Amino acid sequence: METLKFKRALRFYLSMPIHITIVLAIFNIPVYYLSKKIGFLWTLLVIVYLITTSLIYNINKKRLAAEMVDFAVTYGTVQKRLLKSLGIPYVLLDERGKVVWSNDRFRELIGVDENYHKSISQYFTEITASTIERSGENGDTFTLKYNDRVFDAALRKLSFEESDDKGKEIDFEAGINSLTALLLFDVTELTEVKKQKEDQAMVPAYIYIDNYDDTVDAVEDVKKAMLQAVIDRTVNEYMEKAGAVVRKTEKDKYFAVFEHQYLKQMEDDKFKILEDVKNIKMGNDNDVTLSIGIGVNGNSYIQNAEYARMAINIALGRGGSQAVIKDNQDVSYYGIHGKEVEKNTRVKARVKAQALREIMEGRENVLIMGHSISDADAFGAAVGVFCAARELGKRAQIVLNTTTAALRPLRDLFTVENGYPEDMIVDSEQALSNLTSRSLVVVVDTNRAGYTECPELLTRCRSIVVLDHHRQGTDQIENPLLSYIEPYASSACEMIAEILQYFTEKINLKSQEADAIYAGILIDTNNFMTKTGVRTFEAAAYLRRNGAEMTRVRKLLREDMDTYKARAEVVRNASVYRKIFAISVCDAAKLESPTVVGAQAANELLSITGIKASFVLTEYQHKIYVSGRSIDEIDVQKILERLGGGGHLNVAGAQIEDSTTSHVKIRIENVLDQMIDEGEIVL
Repeated sequence: METLKFKRALRFYLSMPIHITIVLAIFNIPVYYLSKKIGFLWTLLVIVYLITTSLIYNINKKRLAAEMVDFAVTYGTVQKRLLKSLGIPYVLLDERGKVVWSNDRFRELIGVDENYHKSISQYFTEITASTIERSGENGDTFTLKYNDRVFDAALRKLSFEESDDKGKEIDFEAGINSLTALLLFDVTELTEVKKQKEDQAMVPAYIYIDNYDDTVDAVEDVKKAMLQAVIDRTVNEYMEKAGAVVRKTEKDKYFAVFEHQYLKQMEDDKFKILEDVKNIKMGNDNDVTLSIGIGVNGNSYIQNAEYARMAINIALGRGGSQAVIKDNQDVSYYGIHGKEVEKNTRVKARVKAQALREIMEGRENVLIMGHSISDADAFGAAVGVFCAARELGKRAQIVLNTTTAALRPLRDLFTVENGYPEDMIVDSEQALSNLTSRSLVVVVDTNRAGYTECPELLTRCRSIVVLDHHRQGTDQIENPLLSYIEPYASSACEMIAEILQYFTEKINLKSQEADAIYAGILIDTNNFMTKTGVRTFEAAAYLRRNGAEMTRVRKLLREDMDTYKARAEVVRNASVYRKIFAISVCDAAKLESPTVVGAQAANELLSITGIKASFVLTEYQHKIYVSGRSIDEIDVQKILERLGGGGHLNVAGAQIEDSTTSHVKIRIENVLDQMIDEGEIVL
């Protein structure tokens, strides 16, 4: 059995008389040289001192050790008493989460006595054996609730696997290798204060009347004031319910500020004001629609206002008649069901055409690209921009990495033999090598950076123009010099045809160029059957005047027998979900343009009686391409947005990586079920 040993500073202090005796003995040597008599007396004195101190030490050694042990016990008792009466709940747990020891405050909290040694998970379900194992010696902190109180819980493992001075591990017969200490800090009041602060944070909102000129100004003067007054009252009454301060900044614009706690109320009623304003009838033929942009959770009021400005731009870019909330990096959309309202005025097209011309004039060369795996609309729009750049004498190139079978007839129109530069069409690598500090990148038929032929061009070029007809989403191209996004347009080619009319006095289009742009309109409108308006036919008429010929374009867009059979096979194998949704898979094998076939098959499925929306999945180049189509009742854009895609009310798509067609099909069905349960889709 080992005896108690003194250590470190205490051992040195108790052995001090021995050290003094040695010093005195050494000092006695020179004394002998001075006087033997004095040296002898000094020696006797040293001997007497040594004997006296040794006797005192030996006599009091056990007493001293006992008093030290008593002090240690008293000190440990004080510590234990302090832990026991500590105002913070404190408990020791074993590896399985059972209570080994707890203080008074913890037992008072959960209402047990000191004999409670059961699992703590009975009261705190968040704390389990796996939670304790994960905590480790570095500890773990998390938040939990108990009896309407909120606690910050701190877990830390206390290991007993330590060695003594001889390197021997302490052996515990109880079999407990470690204990875990749990401290609970009551932060209920702090949490409530934080929530109050968050609830009372000021939220800015921009509210715009989308179609003021086409709706309000079109009403006769007598009723115009009444219509405007009713709109003002509707906006003010709705915002006053949220305690908002509303100020009208222009005839068709409002700015509001309200507390954050009311935002949830607006989200729950899905911004009912959008429907209320739409139902206003005071002699107006068209429905009045609003766009709302809200910014929250920025670092400052200024940043929240910037978020709100970005949100209103997104709402307008998506066709209006909806509310957009930008919550830092997240964006949420709320809107009524309905298609984009076509604007008959071409003022905006003229302004954008002039702005594009001014930008091009100051650039050295122009690089044009559409979305990856370009279709006729993307390519036709790119050709239109090429013609605009050529009119200014600028070198222009179209970025095209993949030429599908459907696109090849159009691409073959632009060869050296037909008078076009050899490098008119380049791939991404060539485009990057031709990029300079004075280059302009024009993106057509998409506004998502990740969907373009060469996303790297957008990160390396500061001068970017976006021309698109799809609704804006979260992955939009940032900081373009010019952004012209019109969701009401049938196609990007329709927009380009309008721009070309105002770009110069008279722009000269060759017949094959007019054919390419006309083909883009034809494909995106499904032969003028979907999403067509007055301006669509006006654009087609303009192209017809410039040499486009329907028969020639139709020949260019013909398909081979394998493609036709593949599309028919997609329709044949389609399954019907919930009696109104057709879902099918397109087999990409032996097809040069499987995504095009998938989109065509989605259109074909709408011809079946009872089908309100169709979805065709195509696995191609390690991605799952989803083509969504509907006629008028189902908003496929909202459906595919939940899968990371986007588009329009009737035409939408998505690209999903690292998945399979069967898994994506299940995701689509789950989204449909969820939207039906939420009331977004009415069967």
